[in-house]
Amino acid sequence: MTLEVQDLRVRFDVDGGEPVEAVRGISFAVEAGDGLGLVGDSGCGKTTALLALMGLLPPTATVSGQIRYAGRDLLAGGEAGMRPHRWKDIAMVFQGAMNAFSPVTTIGRQIAEPMRLHGLASGKAATRRAGELLELVGIPAQRADRYPHEFSGGMRQRAAIAMALACDPKVLLADEPTTALDVIVQAQVLELIDRLRRELGLAVVFVTHDLPVVAQVCQRVAVIREGRIIRTEEVPA
Repeated sequence: MTLEVQDLRVRFDVDGGEPVEAVRGISFAVEAGDGLGLVGDSGCGKTTALLALMGLLPPTATVSGQIRYAGRDLLAGGEAGMRPHRWKDIAMVFQGAMNAFSPVTTIGRQIAEPMRLHGLASGKAATRRAGELLELVGIPAQRADRYPHEFSGGMRQRAAIAMALACDPKVLLADEPTTALDVIVQAQVLELIDRLRRELGLAVVFVTHDLPVVAQVCQRVAVIREGRIIRTEEVPA
């Protein structure tokens, strides 16, 4: 199993008050080429769960349970155990692509940055790979020297997906990646994620509040309410 989550719990400390448990013992598994949708209302804990999988929660959060990637429990080693896998094995596409990019750096340099940080590529090789990733998501490679404000909303979301794929991860976490996009662009982004899942063999965990969206990219759906998974179902073909 590529990614297996067992009894994941997230608690936030609150100044002068009782701790708040945002995720209350959720468990799921997803394998290569598989798509799992996490569906629930705002505030149910689905985004918090994804951030826990990436080790990106603030210091006020306490995370327990198991997050197993390729059989290894990433939580067992704390931040030192999580860091080598972040972006390299497990990557994330955040809600609101404009916020994922610095406005003063070109798209190409930002896509190449994770490769440099993980020592996978540098210099011309990283620049060339950034262009290849843009092509993979349907953006001409020569646009790598453009800035985020020069991209449309749909192009920025595609570029955010390209950046998430920079280190060839096996797991892609998507946090409502089609929010604020019009219907046509939303359909294009969903089609892209579904194609990448199939062609690259990605294990995809897709967070949304919209069940019809899940049907386009996932084979299973887990419904979350108040931090718990209340049911899991197969998505009709």
